[in-house]
Amino acid sequence: MIVLLVTFLAALLCPSVHGQDSSVVWCYHVPSCNFTTWPKSAPQSCNGSSQSPINIVTASVQGNPNLTSFNFTGFNDNSTLMSIANTDDSVVVKLNSSKMTVQGGDLPGLYNSVQLKLHWGNGNSSNGSEHTVDGKQYPMELQILNVHSKYNGNLTAALAANDSTGLAVFSFFMELGAKNLTNKWDNLTSLLTLIPYSGNSTTNIMNQVTMDSLLEGVNRTKYYRYRGSLTIPNCNEAVIWTVFKDTIKVNQDVINSISTKLKFKAVDGSSEALITNNFRGVQPLNGRVVTSQPVAAAPSSATTSTISIITVLLLSRLF
Repeated sequence: MIVLLVTFLAALLCPSVHGQDSSVVWCYHVPSCNFTTWPKSAPQSCNGSSQSPINIVTASVQGNPNLTSFNFTGFNDNSTLMSIANTDDSVVVKLNSSKMTVQGGDLPGLYNSVQLKLHWGNGNSSNGSEHTVDGKQYPMELQILNVHSKYNGNLTAALAANDSTGLAVFSFFMELGAKNLTNKWDNLTSLLTLIPYSGNSTTNIMNQVTMDSLLEGVNRTKYYRYRGSLTIPNCNEAVIWTVFKDTIKVNQDVINSISTKLKFKAVDGSSEALITNNFRGVQPLNGRVVTSQPVAAAPSSATTSTISIITVLLLSRLF
């Protein structure tokens, strides 16, 4: 009887997957269906060897000179963020994939930007980024999902192709900035009151913010790169991950709004709870290599001495 009761409660609190196979049931909050059980509930990919997120150990990162700057198209256009929705496990912003594209940075072609998604903890009480750096977890993580242009912005088609380069996800850590910090994030989070429940969405976001304004202050030429997967079932191993080193700075109101205004709905509609701690735990690296831009070597003491001697000789000739 106890086992049946636990199973029943888990079913009520587990949202359906927002992925390729809608039959998979998963959740963040119940032990019987949270991320620790996904390898069993979605074994086709969630138990793979190249899963995400990961902990980035900076001492093990290898240099790659091919990781150059990106070309962002449409990120300064205020008509490209089309709608915002409560998807029962997160808040998702739909992007105009015909206007927003990214290329460069050693990506294998042009990618269309299709959606922005957030992961968070529980306000002040816990952090909620999916990726970590040297074990540090940040308050929030923004992820921009981009689909290779050969799939014409069709996420389902990209996943069905089992293409390891089908998706390119850009990840940005978010953390607390100055108390008086104001930016376009305040505009975005003010819309959360319009989408408190699962399935709610609004197009009031149009012409209010740009992607560039949400990423203000971030150096987009410095980042980590590795191959991995989606971080929700079916956990398809089809993602080229780019994790940016600079963080997005937001005020405390933004962090609090995200974790106190959105609710997920029980399957039978009988109860609701706040969406909090909606992140997957870090996964084993399994021999994968994380790369980044090479760090310029500091001149050796011998080189420094030689430069000093040459400088003295040149100055002696001038005087």
